Amino acid sequence: MAGFDWPGLMRAGIAGRGLLPWEFWALTPAELVLMLGRGSGQVPLSRKGLEALAALYPDGAAAPDNGGKDDGHARPD
Repeated sequence: MAGFDWPGLMRAGIAGRGLLPWEFWALTPAELVLMLGRGSGQVPLSRKGLEALAALYPDGAAAPDNGGKDDGHARPD
């Protein structure tokens, strides 16, 4: 079994993605791979993509009416 390329992963995470060392070491290998845009076949969400989602789903917006169906979320009486 081949080992991890720690120097290469550290360069990609710390220098390439701007992670602080403690942030890099707190990630699992799977999280790092996803953050680097590998393995899933999709690139990570960009700032522009995040802003587009935030515009579509702003914080504090009323939830859509679900027709009285239980969505599994508890609500206060």
